[in-house]
Amino acid sequence: MTDTGDRLHVVIVLVNEGHASTAIGPIEIFSSAGRMFNELNGIPPEPRFRVTTASIDGAPVESAHGLRLTPDCAIDQCGPADLVMVSASGPVPAEWMARHAALLPWLAARHTAGSLVAGVCSGVAFLAEAGLLNGRRATTYWGVAEAFRQRYPDVGWRPDLLITEEAGLFCGGGVNAAADLGLYLVERLCGHRVAVECAQALLLDMPRHGQAGYAILPLARPHADEQVRRVEDHLGADLHRTPSLDALAALAGLSRRSLTRRFKAATGCQPGAYLQMLRVAAARRMLEDGSAPIQQVSSAVGYDDAAFFRRVFKRHVGQTPAANRHRFGRRPTS
Repeated sequence: MTDTGDRLHVVIVLVNEGHASTAIGPIEIFSSAGRMFNELNGIPPEPRFRVTTASIDGAPVESAHGLRLTPDCAIDQCGPADLVMVSASGPVPAEWMARHAALLPWLAARHTAGSLVAGVCSGVAFLAEAGLLNGRRATTYWGVAEAFRQRYPDVGWRPDLLITEEAGLFCGGGVNAAADLGLYLVERLCGHRVAVECAQALLLDMPRHGQAGYAILPLARPHADEQVRRVEDHLGADLHRTPSLDALAALAGLSRRSLTRRFKAATGCQPGAYLQMLRVAAARRMLEDGSAPIQQVSSAVGYDDAAFFRRVFKRHVGQTPAANRHRFGRRPTS
């Protein structure tokens, strides 16, 4: 890995009135990935990221507690970025969104150009204000969730989740989630080994997997409806099977209408969409952890038509299976 060309470019956007740790934490994580662990163990460093800090106009910003941060440049001077991450701002978007208005079209343009875009805590509001989260699930700090629901009703707010990911958009739920989101992104972009080594070097815990916090998995939404849980377990037991709604209703001991209503209330989606999400999540793991051909992955998760599988996968993930593997697949170890 060279010192420049092979590193991923991360832009950390600094905004006023928020918690500085939501910027400083990710800066340290991305800057340490591939470097700090190696240096501590006498191994040549292989830095994975080039980190740039930016504010809207290049001027210093001031945190909620008076800490002044001086960025490297203005947002329009950053150049192309693989990842853009927005730190937290104040708790009431109506009072500060206008002062940061120039950030919104820039974020939208970055996402259109192919950058991954992430927001932490109340900083998620910038993604919502830019229209990037409409029709998608997102998380944020629980203390601002209700205000965000009212201001951004087209977003599927899930403050019960630690991290959400959809179509190249990542959200972290609170101040401390900045570290979780940073490590999660290191793992998504550089692989599990690099993320674990980064966490060990910085004495951080790895983000939780298979639990609440990762919205690509429909199982992440906790509920107490045992009849719906029975249907969920049935759907997850065999991804090749596509049971009818009548069969699922009979399994749950409910009418079709009652099952549909209760399933959506418990999981946030209909049974058919839930099954698609299970299949996409399973396919994603196969793509990222192995080298099986796309057709084989498609068949393994219940889609004999690989073209249809690609369309479904892209709708949920925001990119094709091949692109997902190229960006997020595990890198071979030396």
